[in-house]
Amino acid sequence: MKKLGKTSLFIVGSGPGDPELLTIKAYKAIKNAQVILYDNLINEEILKIANKNCTKHYVGKHPYGKYVPQEEINELILHYCARYDRVVRLKGGDPYLFGRGFEEWLTAQGENIAVSYIPGISSMQGAGINNIPLTHRSISEGVWALTGMKKDGSLSADLPLAVQSRSTVVIYMGMRKLDEIARTYVLYGKGETPAAIIQHASLPQQKQVLCKAKDLVRASKEHGLGHPAIIVIGDVVDLQHAHSLAVAQRSII
Repeated sequence: MKKLGKTSLFIVGSGPGDPELLTIKAYKAIKNAQVILYDNLINEEILKIANKNCTKHYVGKHPYGKYVPQEEINELILHYCARYDRVVRLKGGDPYLFGRGFEEWLTAQGENIAVSYIPGISSMQGAGINNIPLTHRSISEGVWALTGMKKDGSLSADLPLAVQSRSTVVIYMGMRKLDEIARTYVLYGKGETPAAIIQHASLPQQKQVLCKAKDLVRASKEHGLGHPAIIVIGDVVDLQHAHSLAVAQRSII
């Protein structure tokens, strides 16, 4: 049994999915890992970076389906850290942005385990891959990153505040709440606000649909969008089309 307190746990963000979006530090941690505890959203190509002798343990959660409880994941972290020197907890996006990564940091710290946090590109930055900036001068004054699914199953109570702001709103894990999100925008007179749903951002199977906030449910059904996806709402969504239209008008003149 390896003594606790001398091991290294790496809490690593793997980004939105494209292996080329890994940081160099994340790549090295994965390559040198003795054990990798990985989530459902991890691209299997990223797991191939690991050494052939690395133990890979799935601890993911399918959307609203079967999952490994967080308490069990915490126990597995302690189990492996007691036996190995390089344990990687690999998460999609960024571990500290709706990824429960800090809960695992607290678990490790409670047992005097040395922890290294390696940030990842958040999935909301997949908006930029689709020509949607999260902020833009004179258009968006900031970004609200909200969860569509709190621990009790409810949507973030901050949404009505975000709707009334001049900032871009990004909602994670909100596909089951599209109707509620749309109704909130309509309620505050913002139903015409441009919106985008981006599924599997950065991957070959990526899908995207643009619509109005009031039409989120209809658009998702018509285009067969599901999990995992982010919802981006704000005037920044229409910037790419406004630019294209302006260019086209100039060419006519």
